[in-house]
Amino acid sequence: MNSAIAPPQCSQEEWALRTKLTQCYHLVDYFGWTETIFNHISARLPGKEHHYLVNPFGLNYTEITPENLLKVDLDGNKVEPSEYDANPAGFALHSAVHGARDDIRCMIHTHTTPISAVVQKKHGFKYDSFYGAQLYGRVGYHTFEGITLFEDEKSRMIESLADHHILVLRNHGIAVGESSIEKAFFLLWTVQRAAEVQCQADAMAGEDMPLNHNVKQKCTDLTDMLIRESGFANKFFDAMVRKMNASRH
Repeated sequence: MNSAIAPPQCSQEEWALRTKLTQCYHLVDYFGWTETIFNHISARLPGKEHHYLVNPFGLNYTEITPENLLKVDLDGNKVEPSEYDANPAGFALHSAVHGARDDIRCMIHTHTTPISAVVQKKHGFKYDSFYGAQLYGRVGYHTFEGITLFEDEKSRMIESLADHHILVLRNHGIAVGESSIEKAFFLLWTVQRAAEVQCQADAMAGEDMPLNHNVKQKCTDLTDMLIRESGFANKFFDAMVRKMNASRH
């Protein structure tokens, strides 16, 4: 994968985004967060048009390259020819969020086992662990209405998301959205760690040590500040890419 040279029909800016999004797909696979060929990670392309990059339906995340990423419109339909199929039904969640939130440039939807277990519980995420505290006040909850998101549900889902960047899809999974691919990936990592710790703690005997409101608010405010500083998220993302690449040699 040569990330330095863009094909003639592709701007350097778009090629850089394609390369970064490909790395994100590979990282999600590397960490074991995939649902085989399902789910999506979408990134909005620069410009006034609502055009997005997304994975071709039917490919494993490891098979995704900068070249084969699809360019789709807000409805998930291809706007450039490709030998691969789009999945508009699967893109519906992304379509709803991207259409309502210009601040979200990258969105990741997944349902790992720990996350799916937590969001199946009535109380959802707890905020008393190191990672859970970082999610305090940052999560919206949406009631499960079925496997596929239909048009009439979109407005209710956006209402559930409100101004948050984490959307719990009850009895289903999670969607995180941020202003860059790096920030979205870091946010997903934090959510995943919170879910892993919560599942492990809930399986153990004994009472949890609660955190008070002020401590939890301090944790979430600090994390929000770190995520807003793109250098922090970029360093984390780049380090994980290096770790992944080293493991492949």
